[in-house]
Amino acid sequence: MSGAEVAGIIVAVFWAVLVSFLAVVLARLAQTLRATTRLVAGVTDRAVPLLTEATATVRAAGAQLDRVDAITSDVQEVAANASALSSTVASTFGGPLVKVAAFGYGVRRAVSLQSRDGGSRTVIAGKSLPRSRRTPRRYTRTKD
Repeated sequence: MSGAEVAGIIVAVFWAVLVSFLAVVLARLAQTLRATTRLVAGVTDRAVPLLTEATATVRAAGAQLDRVDAITSDVQEVAANASALSSTVASTFGGPLVKVAAFGYGVRRAVSLQSRDGGSRTVIAGKSLPRSRRTPRRYTRTKD
């Protein structure tokens, strides 16, 4: 055998080892791709119903939010009406009621002071003076 034949045999063995190695790698890659395909199919089978349920849940939540929005707008309208009614009642009856209450208090106080003293006090502008203070007193200084 010549040197060229030996080199050809070495190259042929090298190519055989290389092809065998590549065949093993390709076989494992095929197994990995099959497992990945099964995994993706399983995830798809489980994800589609979950996405359908999530879509239904989001739609139901949207409907509930629409209802809550309607209720909130009604409550705001009722609150505005109550505020307007309160301010109307306060402006209409507030001032006169305060005046009537103050007048009633003054009359009640004057009557109670008159009945307590038996008429011996004079009531002027909300102040009650004993009979002795109605006329001015003259004070004299005494020497100490």
